[in-house]
Amino acid sequence: MTDTSQHAELQITGMRCASCSSRLEKSLNQIPHVNAVVNLATEKASVTYDATLTNLDELIKSVQDTGFDAHVARDFAAEKLTRDALFEQEKKQFFIALALISPLLLGMLLMVFGVHLDLPVWTQWLLATPVQFWIGQRFYRGAWASVKHGSGNMDLLVALGTSAAYFMSLAIMLLDLHQPVYFEAGAMLITLVLLGKLLEANAKRKATSALEGLINLQPKTAHVERDGVEMNVPLGQFRPDDIFIVRPGESVPVDGVVLEGASSLNESMLTGESLPQAKTIHDKVYAATLNQQGRLKCRAIAVGSRTQLAAVIRLVEQAQGSKAAIQKLADKISGIFVPIVLALAIITFFYWYGMEGNFSYALINAISVLVIACPCALGLATPITIVVASGLAAKHGILVKDASALERANKLAVLVLDKTGTLTEGKPSVTELRPSAASGVGELLRIATSLAHASTHPLSSALISHAQTQDVKPLPISNFAEVAGKGLSATLEGEHYVMGSPAFLSEHHVMLDELSIAALQQKGKSVIALAHGTTFLGCIAFEDQLRPSSVIAVTRLREMGIRIVMLTGDNQATALAVAQQAGIDEVIAEVLPQDKARYVSSFKADNQCVGMVGDGINDAPALAAADVSFAMKSGSDIAIDAADITLMRNDLSGVADAIDLSKVTLSKIRQNLFFAFAYNILGIPLAAMGLLNPIIAGGAMAMSSLSVVSNALLLKQWQPGHRKNEPKSSPPLATQTLNSTST
Repeated sequence: MTDTSQHAELQITGMRCASCSSRLEKSLNQIPHVNAVVNLATEKASVTYDATLTNLDELIKSVQDTGFDAHVARDFAAEKLTRDALFEQEKKQFFIALALISPLLLGMLLMVFGVHLDLPVWTQWLLATPVQFWIGQRFYRGAWASVKHGSGNMDLLVALGTSAAYFMSLAIMLLDLHQPVYFEAGAMLITLVLLGKLLEANAKRKATSALEGLINLQPKTAHVERDGVEMNVPLGQFRPDDIFIVRPGESVPVDGVVLEGASSLNESMLTGESLPQAKTIHDKVYAATLNQQGRLKCRAIAVGSRTQLAAVIRLVEQAQGSKAAIQKLADKISGIFVPIVLALAIITFFYWYGMEGNFSYALINAISVLVIACPCALGLATPITIVVASGLAAKHGILVKDASALERANKLAVLVLDKTGTLTEGKPSVTELRPSAASGVGELLRIATSLAHASTHPLSSALISHAQTQDVKPLPISNFAEVAGKGLSATLEGEHYVMGSPAFLSEHHVMLDELSIAALQQKGKSVIALAHGTTFLGCIAFEDQLRPSSVIAVTRLREMGIRIVMLTGDNQATALAVAQQAGIDEVIAEVLPQDKARYVSSFKADNQCVGMVGDGINDAPALAAADVSFAMKSGSDIAIDAADITLMRNDLSGVADAIDLSKVTLSKIRQNLFFAFAYNILGIPLAAMGLLNPIIAGGAMAMSSLSVVSNALLLKQWQPGHRKNEPKSSPPLATQTLNSTST
């Protein structure tokens, strides 16, 4: 059956608070076979739909029918230009409103010093009216759209509260009643709300600064050599196989491979690793990394949306648009928040009117209830923190696929580690050849290399590399067969040969030199054996160095209270030797790749949160079975599709950093949710009790969501474990550039 599901990211305009995002999400999900997640912080809808039943135009129309507008999301830079233009427009409106209310504000300030500036009522009306109905028209439009769909939002609360103050004052003016007017209250409330939204928008822009910094590091033009002539070409005109030049101090424009030259590149913007990486002929270079020394001539292998930088940006945007499970409670409350506040405002009015018999006083207290209530803080508490955390993680070489993965990492109880490429460098090398009496070193290497040429196993690659250094040429083979995780067999010069693990050769009834093999394995070496038919020809030992950071990482993880288990296909003796070096007590060895997922599932059976760390390719089934999966960046390929979290540095410390960031992020989310709930739980009763002036209430409402965003921004103080002791005065050059573009 053909899969007709498609995914789209829609950029939404017009959302003001969590009630808006909840309403839109509900509306989209009512369309058959549509699954939508709407994120208030990023103002995006992530939609999966059946292309045979629904198209993008229908989805956009549904958004518009709900009272908002939408378009297919463009790249980050294009959307930023649109947001910046809207921000400037709203800033102008705020300053116009501020200018209009200045005389009213001056009168209030002078009263504090005992000076009374009695502006005529009609003057107050003239100043307040454009603020109420021109500057404030956005609130009326949003309120009407909300009411049409049988719900409420922040716009409705502001529109009702300010309109009540305005029209009550208008009635007092027209009827010439001897009562105070509140034109200044409504106008100042609107101005304060606009100020709060501007400050909130500015803080949200800072939340995405890490992502913006990555984009800004990529040059707009680069030096391309075409037909022997070097010319400057815009980045958008780059083509695969273009030859380009990177001079010292310049950023690499696209992904490529070095053809000429040698240099050191700072790749911290992609990997989080501050140490420069040496590059020479045949090495790969990546877009936005910084050339520090020599001149490099390279060939483009990935341009535009196919570069690693583009993949990182897509993944960060995906994570920022996702929703954590902890947000569910806030979403439920946001859905009923406005009706509850409206009911409380009505109760407040009738209570005070019944108690005092003063219509104006009762109405002002009801207005205070309306304007102090803030569903925005509830809606922003979680997503804005996720936006900051995912951008921060990417800056330090940790790519998080979605918010739920970051949330689950906080709960890890068991962490299963692959050995090769995770604890070790993943680059085995031949250390010893031990021929039997029936063979010699040259023959052993020649036959083994010939068989290895048809295999893609890492040990085969290491064997071929070693043979090249010895100038050994492979011979043609036939009848090649390979058993994953065990070994292979083939026909060479009419003779049948078997090569693989000692256990594999034992299955083929080969008599092995078990003492010699065991001695090598106990040194932590991987061993393969070779046989001619059933005649043992010898064994070859390989050594894969333990990563220097693995011991420190394992120690950090154990200090976090996480149970560490090594799960490997290697033999028991080798696995135990490596585990001892790394400080791991629990080892499960000789496990075939297809069986690793079963072991991961067995740990989950104890209702524990289980994580898996692997290379993201051979370990894909086990990674998929884990609650949280971590993929090491395999060579130059990012295992994005295989894991929840990808570590751009081939360093197990990244797992500890990701878990640490998860704990800090969840703590910050809880702080934000507590503040949002506490603010409304305390503020609304105070307003209902008549203890808050509407202007003070409006100012508090305007600042509440800003405080949540500002608290989330404090996450930027977090540093990964390997950088906490680095001197802050001299960060790497690329990091300085990143910080300068993020400010």
